[in-house]
Amino acid sequence: MADHEVPVLIVGGSLVGMSTALLLGHHGVRALAVEHHRGTAIHPRAAQVSQRTMEIFRQVGLEPIVRERSGEQFVQDGAIMAVETLAGRELAYFIANLNEGIRDVSPTERVFISQSLLEPLLESRAQGLGATLRFGTDMVAFEQDADGITATIRDRDTGREETVRAAYMVAADGAHSRVRETLGIGTTGRGTFSKSVTIYFRANVAPLLRGRNLSVIYVNHPELRGFFRFEKPFDSGFLAVNGLGDPDHPVTDVTTDLSEQRCLEWIRLALGDADIPVTVQNVMPWDAAADVAERLQDRRVFLAGDAAHVMPPNGGFGGNTGVQDAHNLAWKLAMVLRGEASGHLLRSYETERQPVGAFTTEQAYTRYVTRTAPYLGTDGLQPAAHDLAVELGYLYRSSAICDEDGPHGPLHEHPHESGGRPGSRAPHVWMDVQGTTSTLDLFGRRFVLLAGAGAGAWCEAAHAAGHRLGLDVAVRRLDETLGGPDGAVVSAYGLSPAGASLVRPDGFVGWRSATAEADLDSSVAAIAHALSAMTGRTA
Repeated sequence: MADHEVPVLIVGGSLVGMSTALLLGHHGVRALAVEHHRGTAIHPRAAQVSQRTMEIFRQVGLEPIVRERSGEQFVQDGAIMAVETLAGRELAYFIANLNEGIRDVSPTERVFISQSLLEPLLESRAQGLGATLRFGTDMVAFEQDADGITATIRDRDTGREETVRAAYMVAADGAHSRVRETLGIGTTGRGTFSKSVTIYFRANVAPLLRGRNLSVIYVNHPELRGFFRFEKPFDSGFLAVNGLGDPDHPVTDVTTDLSEQRCLEWIRLALGDADIPVTVQNVMPWDAAADVAERLQDRRVFLAGDAAHVMPPNGGFGGNTGVQDAHNLAWKLAMVLRGEASGHLLRSYETERQPVGAFTTEQAYTRYVTRTAPYLGTDGLQPAAHDLAVELGYLYRSSAICDEDGPHGPLHEHPHESGGRPGSRAPHVWMDVQGTTSTLDLFGRRFVLLAGAGAGAWCEAAHAAGHRLGLDVAVRRLDETLGGPDGAVVSAYGLSPAGASLVRPDGFVGWRSATAEADLDSSVAAIAHALSAMTGRTA
């Protein structure tokens, strides 16, 4: 007999593991997350939260408080740019304003918030939704059988071991995932290209900022390459150091002979002020790498976050990609556990998320090379895609999508171009003139049929098909109430007034018919077929 029985065991309780527990709870599934560290993050690692991740936080009621805490900690809408030193010459602006030109594609905005502030918010919400979080606990062994997972967990302080029985396990245990290693899943990619350090320090840098609103400051000095991030009131921050010495042949292992004195010298060098008082608070070594797991699923075990894909921080994609892994997986696990979907649906997790992880990892590597390490060369370098194509424009191709483009369609595009095609994130349109309710607010827990004002047959068919399959399908008629100003929703989703779209619980379009079917029976059959595909079942 197991000491604990839970539907899902999560190995890792940091950003991605905690998000997984939270999102499972959002779908009514209890999860147990075990985390090696004795609490939430203590290092104030600044995380850039993308619009897509903020949309996910919006679904679970966290967006307002994340924005509030972000505003307390960081100045909003800053630039991402490069300098020789903070006090010296400006070299380039990569993004002049973090949210410039992107507010029309989402009801949310990009923000910065440190993991030390974000994780307690996730923890509280996850526990409120029924999750159990065990800090200071390791998962030391596990076995799979036809019906589930039996794992041994150990309390780090007492040494007490307990057994956990779960139907499924999610490995969110980081770049050096022991679960991935135990399963024999390899990685492919660029490998490690820098043994870097992040130095957390205190210093009054406000005079050196000279009133500039800067979110991320790359330092490309002849003797040092890295980047700064500062918190309000600009008396603390960190410097990440990736390379030292000759820019064409740098020293990329900056952890050798590391000392507080060397860290002080690097900070003053990057600031461009040799006399500024600086106090080093902490130093954290880390590997700059770009690798993707060869598989994301092994029977009842799924990899998420850095266990599935590790990438350099350039672009701020890493943690966001992990949260989006969790979002893709949570609704699928919930439907399978409730008997509403077949286990075949879970295969679509790898099919959908692995290409996203591979593409995003390469995009992060491209930004690392072009912004920090041109010595690595451009041979085989993926051209830089628009940031919105990376953050919001990835497309899913799987059996859980009724695809219009076939298996060889695009895997990413600017969200302005997707037009509500199946496999894309459902477009955002404000449904009221006040700009308070987005189409995205319609999605989150169940399938939603969006039907044009003249699509009465599709509405009736969705109810009938849902009843046939035992699925809760919400029907939203895009009339003058929900259609948005001047029928904007119908247009954004590529429909006619007689057409309809079926959106999955994760807010991705799963099926679309621009026009009406010939009769009600045909409409019922079409929607039943789409729902069956999206749940891995037979109609």
